[in-house]
Amino acid sequence: MRATDIVARVRAAGIVGAGGAGFPTHVKLGATVDTVIANGAECEPLLRVDQQLMVRDAALLVRGMVLAREATGAPRAVIALKRKYHAAEHALRAALGSSGVELFLLDNFYPAGDEQTLVNEVTGRTIPEGGIPLAAKVVVSNVCTLTQIARAVDDGEPVVDRWVTVTGAVAQPGTFCCPVGTPVSALIARAGGSTLPAGQWVYLAGGPMMGSVQSDVSRPVGKTDGGIVVLPADHYLVRKKQLSFLQQAKKARTACVQCVACTDVCPRRLLGHNLKPHVIMRAIGYGVHLSDETLRMAFLCCECGACTYFGCPMDLTPGAINSAIKRELAARGVKGPQGTAAPELSPLRKFRKIPVKRLISRLQLGAYDVDAPMADAPLTVPAVTIPLKQHVGAPAQATVTAGAAVTRGQVIGEIPEGKLAARVHASITGTITSVSATAVTIAATAAKAG
Repeated sequence: MRATDIVARVRAAGIVGAGGAGFPTHVKLGATVDTVIANGAECEPLLRVDQQLMVRDAALLVRGMVLAREATGAPRAVIALKRKYHAAEHALRAALGSSGVELFLLDNFYPAGDEQTLVNEVTGRTIPEGGIPLAAKVVVSNVCTLTQIARAVDDGEPVVDRWVTVTGAVAQPGTFCCPVGTPVSALIARAGGSTLPAGQWVYLAGGPMMGSVQSDVSRPVGKTDGGIVVLPADHYLVRKKQLSFLQQAKKARTACVQCVACTDVCPRRLLGHNLKPHVIMRAIGYGVHLSDETLRMAFLCCECGACTYFGCPMDLTPGAINSAIKRELAARGVKGPQGTAAPELSPLRKFRKIPVKRLISRLQLGAYDVDAPMADAPLTVPAVTIPLKQHVGAPAQATVTAGAAVTRGQVIGEIPEGKLAARVHASITGTITSVSATAVTIAATAAKAG
């Protein structure tokens, strides 16, 4: 199949990066590189979905890798997963056949799934400051994304479902398949509901390290949502994530001892980038203006949370402060550093990879580190609310109106002319009940909650 045909089918299917910000995959596959990497590291504590998909859909993943290799012209395709994922490794080796796709086994450290860390682990290359894997002639895609590529190219299937791990303080942790746009409440109910009294729990959308605290259970599941972690509202992790910037800055001014531990564990610093969280904390402590050159280092932060949740002995939040500074500087039109040469690795990097078991202990999540088996039957829901922006770039433009009948897989949001975006499709068959600038709501035909 021609590369242009593969890219066209991926574009038509509305595929975006399933493991992160949701970069439109058809754009990524339009690049010319020498290596394609499947990111199967799944380094966020407690989540299980990617490793389970590598078992369940091993043949689809390998097929997706072959198609990604053909689209990009890459001579090398590598599936990177942790060596502890024994079932996934066994399933993938059985599926490789004569595909030429390689397996690369990673140690169990955080953040193995950071794409710049992953590129270095697999290829030995480092990416310049402010750069992306393309700068190292590499494309990285999540394993779920790659199975979606296979379905789109071979069967014309758009992205209408999402597998999500639901864990934490729930009765029956599990990984469930649901239509895109399913309310979080339906997934938590499918997991047996929270084990905590009403009003005494919240959930993290995403993993414990990079996920955000949410309380609105009507929030719809999108293409990039892989985890829901229910926690007590007063859990250490929740309280820390909910600190305002002023509270974080005040704590930094009063308690930062400049021990450099945050910088020591920073994965981007260990890759040679000029990011020194302790220096930014010092600048905050002295009240340096946000246009100061020192603070531009914050743009290099990958927001993994290693400095906040593992490095700092004073219970401060250098990662969250970096994130706030990035947003503020970007709003002012300030640009981040852009390196032109591959940086030199820190000689201490191999000694400062964060063991996931120790991280789980630090996060006080040991009680929730349990299996979350895949459910056999997908959820059915009476209605979905499908966001028109589930990706990097511009929102899709609605192509339907209230009252219209739609079928599962039908396009309901199109890519605006000349914009970076992704298509959106109906995830259930039914009737459009509302259309706004941000979402389309569909009531199912003859469906009931399950």
